[in-house]
Amino acid sequence: MASISSLGIGSGLDLNGLLDQLKSAEREKLAPITQQQRSYQSQISAYGQLESSLSQFQDAAAKLNNAEFFQGVTSEVTGSAVTAAGGSDAAPGRYDIEVTQLARAQSLAAAGVTSSSDSLASAGTLTLSVGGGDDTNIEIAADSSLEDVRDSINASGAGIRASIVNDGGGFDGSGTAGQPYRLVLTSEETGTESQMSVTFSDTGSDLGVALSAMTESVTAANAELSVNGIDISSQSNTVEGAVQGVTLSLAETGTATLAVERDNGAVESAVKGFVDSYNKLQTKMADLTSFNAETGAAGELLGDSTLRSVESQLRNVLGGDAGDGTFQMLSDVGISLKVDGSLELDEEALGEAVSNDLSALSAFFTGADEAGGLAGKVDGVLGRMLEDGGLVANSTQGLEDTIERLGERYTRTEESINDTIARYRTQFAQLDSMIANMNSTSSYLTQQFDNMNAQLGRS
Repeated sequence: MASISSLGIGSGLDLNGLLDQLKSAEREKLAPITQQQRSYQSQISAYGQLESSLSQFQDAAAKLNNAEFFQGVTSEVTGSAVTAAGGSDAAPGRYDIEVTQLARAQSLAAAGVTSSSDSLASAGTLTLSVGGGDDTNIEIAADSSLEDVRDSINASGAGIRASIVNDGGGFDGSGTAGQPYRLVLTSEETGTESQMSVTFSDTGSDLGVALSAMTESVTAANAELSVNGIDISSQSNTVEGAVQGVTLSLAETGTATLAVERDNGAVESAVKGFVDSYNKLQTKMADLTSFNAETGAAGELLGDSTLRSVESQLRNVLGGDAGDGTFQMLSDVGISLKVDGSLELDEEALGEAVSNDLSALSAFFTGADEAGGLAGKVDGVLGRMLEDGGLVANSTQGLEDTIERLGERYTRTEESINDTIARYRTQFAQLDSMIANMNSTSSYLTQQFDNMNAQLGRS
């Protein structure tokens, strides 16, 4: 307990000041508890940093634990006739493409009517179909306008888009003066297999007359192209299968050249990311366990058994065999494990592995299943560390439980201090009262002695 001093001199005592000093001295019992709480909270924060670094390394490993990733391709198109998107099963090669015709959707135009908003004075069933498929029946009310018919078609899901065109009274020379508003129907799909059929049950009504006089304004057409001299026809301008694993999007008639190559750069970048991520993890673990002999400053997890276990498990998986193929260890693909725990990448050796034996490199990282290759083994170890109930979570939970117990201990200690101060306050009140009585008695006796001396003639 810290030393205390009374500020009272003579006949008075500074009991309030003394009580405050006692209270401060008692509350110093709480300081070690608070210090422990802060220390454990710093360790929890350090575990959070460790978990973040482990998760980033796990993401880098997971990227390499996918056989399809190693089959990725890049595609480059010369010419504006097409664009291309390659998938993992695309066959590398060079393809000469010539587009002679784009696919088109059929359009039908009805005869004109006087107004697009006036009632057509007809009621009946409008039947639509596309490509000989199922009919879509739309009930048309008697007071419907051309705009109402358009909206009903667009809301029907029939696979047909409806619009209204004002042809000025003479569409292609066939319009009728005073009747410029024409319903135009366009198939949502291109190609000859998406031609439309339109009928209306009340053929004698204004709507029926307009629909029965429909003309084809755009003829349905298939896309026509050739790939390396092989003729291809497609219902759509998006062509799949003409080049294995590549989707061609036809933009215009003309020629183009498509070059498909393995995306070796992406693989090399992913392996480099794996090495960099692990080295960042190593740097973080070194920071958390550092010690400065001159200043005495130490990392939050210096000597921590959990972190030592993390380091040991990672060293074991990275330093062990990953399979029985061409590449069995990290050093076989240009990655060496240094004495300080970090990884060093020989980019030239990795480049040779990617260029000359990509399938073996894929087998090294991915293995026969998700847990078989090096990346899978790393992902498995990290997964067990990071899962609920895993190494990091259990250590964090243990610290949180300790902090909770310290909080309970803090509360009990604070209650004890409050009880002690209350007892001091009662004792000081009693002391204050006793001294007051003694002072009063002393004053009375002094007065009596003075009176006696005066009566006896004593000065």
